[in-house]
Amino acid sequence: MRYLKNGLMYLLAAIWIIPLAWTVLTSFRPRDLIVASGWTLQFTFDNYIRAWDAAPFGQYYVNTIEIVIGILAVQLVTVILAAYAFARLRFWGKDVLLMLVMMQIMVPPDILIVQNYQVLKSLHLIDTKLGIMIPYFASAFGTFLLRQTFKSVPYELEEAARMDGCNVLQIIMKVYAPLAIPSIISFGIVSISHHWNAFLWPLIVTNSPENRPLTVGLAIFAHASETGAQFAEVTAATLIIAIPLLVGFFTFQKGFINSFMHSGVK
Repeated sequence: MRYLKNGLMYLLAAIWIIPLAWTVLTSFRPRDLIVASGWTLQFTFDNYIRAWDAAPFGQYYVNTIEIVIGILAVQLVTVILAAYAFARLRFWGKDVLLMLVMMQIMVPPDILIVQNYQVLKSLHLIDTKLGIMIPYFASAFGTFLLRQTFKSVPYELEEAARMDGCNVLQIIMKVYAPLAIPSIISFGIVSISHHWNAFLWPLIVTNSPENRPLTVGLAIFAHASETGAQFAEVTAATLIIAIPLLVGFFTFQKGFINSFMHSGVK
């Protein structure tokens, strides 16, 4: 039975890696050999150079990094404070409020696009990086993940911190947050990967290259008349966008998985 499970996992891993391997090989093959039959050892970096020069990917990178880091920074403040409140504080209606927060996980964000767009329009935040970030400043998933982690922290540590004269914010930052670093890193990976790959909302909100993230820039690049049929440049541009996420995930994958195991999230 164990060999069957291992064989199934290897099969699924092979199925998952085939598109990635094809993308990598295509991005390095000369343009005139993309649709040629047979196998060749000819590889080139020209596809990456042409793709980088054909679109302002440097600006797109800066925009994307500002967006994902800005969202994550605000999310960490909101989810840590909310998680502590739901894990340790006692107040009327806590369970009902927690249930309402968890219901947000079941609501697709696309349902709120029209309402969010109208709000941003009234605030004059259309075609701005802040307009992309605002709807994601809170996270029900992050609140639940850190709440589970905070509940596992011995209450005696908080009592000892109170005896040392710490206030609530000091207790959170000096006791709970350091003990929840693995979960915070895992949430950070989830948040960054999700917003790095976000497409529909940034496409609707942004109109200029100065505010477009990588995903929107790639879509416009791939559908441009002069590059739409050039698979070599498109696959190279795709890897330019995907490589940071792949490196980040493989670097933190052990801690990423372990934090979910310890916090009780299956």
